[in-house]
Amino acid sequence: MFIKLGVVAVLCALTSLASHYGRAVFHDGIRPIMPEYYQGRMKRAEMSSVAFGLSAGFIVSVGFAFTLSSNLLNPWLLFLPTDILGVVAPYSWLAAVLGAGWGIGVTAFFGALNTLFKLMPVNMLDALGALSSPVIAGFALFPVLAIFSQFGWKKGAITLVLELIARQLAALKIITVGGTPIYAEALEMFIGVLMLIIFAISKDMGAKDKASGENIFEANTRRIFNSLPLLMVIGGLVALISNMKWFAGSEVDFQLLSQIYATGNKGQLISVAAADFVRGLAFLPLIVTTSLASGVYGVVGLTFVYPVGYWLAPMLFGEGFFGHIMAFVLGALTILAEVSALRLVGVGLEKFPSIREASDNIRTSMNNVLEIALLVGSAMAVLNMNPPGVQGQNWLAFAIFASLYMINETLGRPIIRLASSPLAAIITGILVNIFYLIHLM
Repeated sequence: MFIKLGVVAVLCALTSLASHYGRAVFHDGIRPIMPEYYQGRMKRAEMSSVAFGLSAGFIVSVGFAFTLSSNLLNPWLLFLPTDILGVVAPYSWLAAVLGAGWGIGVTAFFGALNTLFKLMPVNMLDALGALSSPVIAGFALFPVLAIFSQFGWKKGAITLVLELIARQLAALKIITVGGTPIYAEALEMFIGVLMLIIFAISKDMGAKDKASGENIFEANTRRIFNSLPLLMVIGGLVALISNMKWFAGSEVDFQLLSQIYATGNKGQLISVAAADFVRGLAFLPLIVTTSLASGVYGVVGLTFVYPVGYWLAPMLFGEGFFGHIMAFVLGALTILAEVSALRLVGVGLEKFPSIREASDNIRTSMNNVLEIALLVGSAMAVLNMNPPGVQGQNWLAFAIFASLYMINETLGRPIIRLASSPLAAIITGILVNIFYLIHLM
């Protein structure tokens, strides 16, 4: 526990410093505003207010809900607050102290909370494992929705048919790689993304006016490159805490990794890593363009350090001390490779505007699919929240869960849908325990 507190404290201290110096932030909406702050056109108090306003809701909803339901730290919980603390602090040493304090405090708090949940008579933690069941199966369909939105129903229908056929061929082990089975959802997702890229490039190949790739972002590219030592250490530490099974980086992997770590079924890691990699590709245009326009990078880079930490490093070097060290090294090298290729990627995105447009559709489709998958998974979870010795489905728990979800919808979604289902499931588990203790179950 002390090692975990120490590593997270150092990581949060560094991300707070990165924000303080205007070198990197986690929130994509804050990044374009940061030049106003580090160039002196916006006062610290104003920047702090903007950062807090953009981040507070995500910290309370996504950050808290995902960690409560998975017992894994996440970037919304760790790095959105350090975005704020970095610009709030007038001195660099204070930014580091505040960031380290947040890392220690939040890690200790959720560790104690998880221990408390385990002592409850109705085992809600095991039940929450069902929350992840529909996620990968649903997530694999996001390219279909993106193609429907951008290229019309005919291309979308073709992609859907191809995805489902590929999925079943892999599931039935008709398609293999050297006799090794392919994970069905990973192949399904690959086919969908490949079709999306083909449609986007085909559309742009006929365009006459292509961007020249002029060097309008050279100064900002140099600024990011000069930040490499700090960014590489942060990237290495993010890969390290992912490798040590303390951290989940995305809305795709948080519950799936929690379930894999609980059951020891490491074979599923490749599917989760594939989903995380595709998610990173979807966010690449947004992060690259805002970075080149502002000179401020993302504290987790293009997010590829997540699967590098929890999948690639243990696959190549195994687990244990050496595996942890190599996870740090690979994470740092991943950031180095990203920043080195940043300008080249930016030029490529200028030449293929349909890919940039596709990234917006992809993110929207991802959110829509994940909202539905987490809603279904949360409903499945609460149905399994039974008192000791009771079998069957707990319809009282479902009624509580459905009421909480609908109340949030009726109130105009103060908690975003992505987080409202897991949070409602957690609250339901607590209420079920209370009902059991007062003999109403």
